[in-house]
Amino acid sequence: MDKRVLVVDDDIPTVELIRSALEQEGLEVSAAYDGASCLLAIAQQRPDLVILDVIMPVMDGFHTLAAMRANPDARDIPVLMLTARDDDIAVARGWREGVDLYLTKPFAMDTVVMAVKRMLEL
Repeated sequence: MDKRVLVVDDDIPTVELIRSALEQEGLEVSAAYDGASCLLAIAQQRPDLVILDVIMPVMDGFHTLAAMRANPDARDIPVLMLTARDDDIAVARGWREGVDLYLTKPFAMDTVVMAVKRMLEL
């Protein structure tokens, strides 16, 4: 069975860049463009990993992560937060909300791919 990754970011070019790189690694990738859509996608497809931006419309990444961690069906899904928010307060909040890994933009695609593979134990 293929591992499924959900990429959540309101920037379509970023989503497509990540999707392309992860699909080349044999992963199944789907996308959501805000936090509310992320939660719906999780309920429908149960991904093995979520890559989550912070700054998004409708529901930001911090609120999305908190909702995931409060949901018994989603709390164990690993989350890689990938965001431009690199200030100490944001990073601390990500860890406090239960993120598994916090990376900042701009990012090296090799770093993201390696992190995903490691988090999925590939």
